[in-house]
Amino acid sequence: MASRLASFLLTDLVRDVCRERVPSVLDCHPSSTCEFNIPTMPTLSSASFVLALLLVAATSTTVEAFSAAAATPGTIPSIIVGGGRIGSLLKDLGTDADVIVKRGEPIPSEPPSGPIYVCTRNDVLADVVAATPESRRGDLCFLQNGMLGEFIAEQGLPADTTQCLLYLAVPSLGAPPIDGITSLNPEGLTAADGKWAEELAGRLNRGNLKCNLKHGDDFMAAALEKHIFICATNVIGQLNGGVNFGEVYSSEKYAEQRNKLIDEMVAAGSKKIGVTPQPGTADRLAAYAASVADFPTGVKEFEWRNGWFYDISKKAMEAGEEDPMPFHTEALKTLDVL
Repeated sequence: MASRLASFLLTDLVRDVCRERVPSVLDCHPSSTCEFNIPTMPTLSSASFVLALLLVAATSTTVEAFSAAAATPGTIPSIIVGGGRIGSLLKDLGTDADVIVKRGEPIPSEPPSGPIYVCTRNDVLADVVAATPESRRGDLCFLQNGMLGEFIAEQGLPADTTQCLLYLAVPSLGAPPIDGITSLNPEGLTAADGKWAEELAGRLNRGNLKCNLKHGDDFMAAALEKHIFICATNVIGQLNGGVNFGEVYSSEKYAEQRNKLIDEMVAAGSKKIGVTPQPGTADRLAAYAASVADFPTGVKEFEWRNGWFYDISKKAMEAGEEDPMPFHTEALKTLDVL
């Protein structure tokens, strides 16, 4: 009698687990009849029954993993560091289980896994890493401007640390985002790479925002191009009385300066990272600038932005070589940045 009861209970238990926790894996729905057939089971001794139940309990973590994998992309409970415009946007696109952490606060223990979206200024990134338990640092997702590869390596973070090149703008807290969709890139320009790239793309997609998954050299080329957009646009705008993003690219008055600076940055930046963007960088940047035309220019966060390019020039000149970006260097002097 006990062995028959054991077989019956174990069969029911496995079936319930299948229905409730991993329906997508077994092609069934909790409210439907599961097509997964439990084979006829041999009779079990009382000891075998206990062992079987222990086995089911021990594999519950694996079952939960299947369930998480089957979740709708973008809905994994996450930690969001920084409650500004981008952080608030990600929270709005997520779930009630998300947790927002203010700058300077330690990373909480709950949720115990999933992405940690870092939506802060670059100058506090090292503090965010330090506040993150070592066991969770591989979950950090960086959404900042800048070439962050060296920083990630210096911090001892994994090679597959998630990075995102955000080509979207949120004019003010809670305002609808402006996506980086242009006539040249209808698929959008935002790109992500790393451990949680697909999950981040899924979250952005929940808000009808585009995000492309790019890897290796493709991502590095896209990162350089985004970096050039930030650095070149702001310098040209400030050289000409503070004109906005749109005017930097729409006015022929600035075409010579604009093209000279972009060409310098493409050549020097490509040499540094060993990857060259696809032809047409200036055209793609001009198309994107039109979508954020009213944004003001300003040379900021020098260490993370134009400082990356100036460091290339500085090292070349210290080695007795010509400055590979003379226009950029002179522009920084004119703006009293150097």
